[in-house]
This record gives sequence, structure tokens and C-alpha cells, in this order.
Amino acid sequence: QEEKIFAGKVLRLHVCTMEGAEWLEEVPEDTTVEKLKERCLKHCLPGSLEDPKTVTHHKLIHATSEKVLTDTKTVLEENIQDRDVLLLVKKRAPMLLPKMSDVVAEEKRKQEQKAPDKDAILKATANLPARSVDRSVTHHNMRDFQTELRKILVSLIEVAQKLLALNPDAVELFKKANAMLDEDEEDRVDEIALRQLTEMGFPESRAVKALRLNHMSVTQAMEWLIEHADDPSVDAPLPGSAPAEAPAEGAASSAEAAAGPSSEEGGEEAKDELTEIFKKIRRKREFRPDPRAVIALMEMGFDEKEVVDALRVNNNQQNAA
Repeated sequence: QEEKIFAGKVLRLHVCTMEGAEWLEEVPEDTTVEKLKERCLKHCLPGSLEDPKTVTHHKLIHATSEKVLTDTKTVLEENIQDRDVLLLVKKRAPMLLPKMSDVVAEEKRKQEQKAPDKDAILKATANLPARSVDRSVTHHNMRDFQTELRKILVSLIEVAQKLLALNPDAVELFKKANAMLDEDEEDRVDEIALRQLTEMGFPESRAVKALRLNHMSVTQAMEWLIEHADDPSVDAPLPGSAPAEAPAEGAASSAEAAAGPSSEEGGEEAKDELTEIFKKIRRKREFRPDPRAVIALMEMGFDEKEVVDALRVNNNQQNAA
């Protein structure tokens, strides 16, 4: 009667196995997990406890928390409640260490698959007849890649030039391109800004020069005109700009070229005309110095040619020049 009075609370636990067996196990809450595991093994595996390792080879898992229960703790310490579900699982066998004979066999197999070294090759070929082989280094004629690439590009340009010469519209096409290059944005003048300055009384030539030097800013151009009103070189053309007669001569030469080849010598003359147009386009894409930088550097006492060369090298950067 004293044992019944002072005994702990009895818990009814559902126990399951991986094989699908289920039963109800009633245990006091002060029972250790190891004792509970022994009772479960007696129920599902009768006679298995004869082997002392059977208990250590199994474990109990709390289904709700998925926690593996510790053998030395009690059911109460593991916080197991009435009607909880436990899973009896056999532990996975530890991986067996390889036998020494297996290790030796594996090493031997690796050695057999290994490539032969120099000594093994010499030993295997020692009995072969000797042959006189010229061991001198053969110098290959290695061509420069950049040179070959330039040759290819030149050939492509020549082919394209010949194909264009056969097209009657090719000359006109390149004349239009030439005319578009003539209308360079650097040579254009804002008509509205020019009108504003001429209405203030400034001469048109000076107003154009002032606008080009000040990036078409009316305010800055007006300040420049007032500042240089008494400057004797105010009417001088901008450095690097061609005189007015040059475009006329160019137009005349292009007009002569536009007369076109005669019907007898169409192919060669069209080709020469295309070549000239190519050259003109290339010349027009050449370097143009910044007029303001040229004037500023020339005022320091430098020669115009030296200034232009310095600006070309330093990409029109005045301070670097």
C-alpha cells in the first residue's frame, strides 16, 4: 500500500516499430529510458535480451519532437507526457574499417594504372635498336599576326573599292558623304545667337568668331567682343581654320571630279575618283585643334605649329599641352 501511495504517476505510451508493430506500454514516470527500451524489446523481440548488445543497438525517438531519448534519463526528465508516441528504431551499424588486404589491393591497382616514369620507359626500350635521329631544333616560320591581319584588311578594302567602282551610284554615295562631312558641327554657327549679336551692332565676322570661341554662348561671346574690341587681331581668322578660298577650290575640284568618267574609261576613273573621295574623307576626320586653346597658348609666346602639335599629342587639353 505504501508503494502504491508513494509511486510516481503511470504514463500510457504508444510505442511503434519500423516494421509496423504497435502497442501500449504503461510505465511510471520515474522509469529510465533504458528500462523502457528493455520492456519494448521484450514485447516486440522475445529472447533478444540474451544478447547484451541488443539494447545498445536500439534507440527510442519521441515522435512529436523527433528527439532521441537518452538511456540514463528518466521518462519524466525527457518531458514525456501521457499518450505520447515513441518510435523504437534499430541503430545503423557503424561503417566497418577496410581490411588491410583490401587496402593493399587498392594501392596495387592504382600503381598499375599509373603512367610509367622515365626510368620505366628507358628500361622497357633498352633492347630496341638505336636509330639516328636529327635532334636539331626546327625553326618554324612564324608570321606576325598583326601583319597578316593588316594584309587581310587591306585586301578587303581593295575588294570593296572595286565592287563600289562597278556600282554607278557609288560615286554619288561618297559625294554625299563628303558633303555631309563638309557640314562639320564645329563650323556651324547658331543663326539665332548670331542675329542677337549683330542686332547689338557687332560685325558679323567678329560675332561668328566670338561664338565659335565661346561654344555658341551669346553672353560669353558678347563679353569677349567687348573685351577684344580694341585688339588689332580681333578680325584675324581662327587658327586651324581654312581660308575662304580653299572651300571654293575644293568645290571646284569636286565639281571637276563630278564630271564623271567617260564611257570608255568608266571603271578605272570611277575607281580613282572613289580613292580621292576616301582620301578627302580621311583628311576631314583629321585632328582639329581647339581655337581657344590655340589662342591662349600663342598669347604665352609659343609658335602656332608648336601649339597645334602639343594639342594633338595631349588630345586638345590646354593645361597638358
